Amino acid sequence: MTDPAGPVTVTNDAADRNYQARLDGTVVGTLIYEVEGPRVVLTHTIVEPSYRGHGIGTTLVREALDDLRRDAKTITIMCPFVTDFIARHPAYADLVNAEHPGQPFRR
Repeated sequence: MTDPAGPVTVTNDAADRNYQARLDGTVVGTLIYEVEGPRVVLTHTIVEPSYRGHGIGTTLVREALDDLRRDAKTITIMCPFVTDFIARHPAYADLVNAEHPGQPFRR
């Protein structure tokens, strides 16, 4: 297992509809989404296997949700990782679209 060195940066690649987590310029995680009007459907979180267990996914989802909050977007969750993240961090639950929440929270 690789031990990440340096800070993880997260950027939104709107053209490809994904947030990317980079470490030393290399993409090590991706959060894929679709846009449905004012709502963003979070479909899948991927972290490269050698970087799992180091908080890359958590950083990726947290920064993506912070970005979506700044843009006044709501979310529909289809990704189990995001579902679990929000269950552990309920301060983000207000982002979930009431009419189209997606996956129920697992407790």
